[in-house]
Amino acid sequence: MSTYVLMRILESAPSRYDQGLRILTLGRLDQVYDRLASHVEQGQRVLDLGCGTGALTLRAAHRGARVKGIDVNAQMLEIAGARSEEAKLAERVELCEMGVAEIENEAAESYDVVMSGLCFSELSEDELGCALKEVRRILKPRGILLVADEVRPGSVWKRVLAALVRLPLVLLAYVITQTTTRPVTDLPQRVENAGLRVESVRLSNTATLMELVASKPRAEGV
Repeated sequence: MSTYVLMRILESAPSRYDQGLRILTLGRLDQVYDRLASHVEQGQRVLDLGCGTGALTLRAAHRGARVKGIDVNAQMLEIAGARSEEAKLAERVELCEMGVAEIENEAAESYDVVMSGLCFSELSEDELGCALKEVRRILKPRGILLVADEVRPGSVWKRVLAALVRLPLVLLAYVITQTTTRPVTDLPQRVENAGLRVESVRLSNTATLMELVASKPRAEGV
């Protein structure tokens, strides 16, 4: 099932966003986000790209990190803000209405962790390449990138199956949002091309959802 397509559909109704994703992904995304957030440590500075309603942001804040969440959807940010207040985490959370391209304004080596949950799929090929280079720039040496996103399966039969399931969802998403989707191709290779070291990759049973952990080398070639 195309998690990103479902996300795009649900973005038209932010108040039902999280509940809808849990139902439509059978709770899979919650488990993925829990595993990714487990890499965050107390006192770290974290940037959450495309934070939505704050699913990853709040998980990182719960672990004692100081988190900046960015998103272009103001309604999503309102929900994330309300949730951070309710969870008494507002002092650790900063929410900004901005796009991924704007991280070029962030200071170099200013974050211990950069997270991205179902955000890279929204970017074009060029945008993704630029975003990954910026992620490397703003990460501290030995900082980590945590990604959960929709990817294109490697095997032919899984690509065919994914396409059959995905087509009606793509059409529905376009009708509602006037946008289309593009599963990320060769995500680990793209991350490495940006100068980061892939530490681990985990795929869903359908090979359409990937969890990736990467790190910034302490120095060139180290």
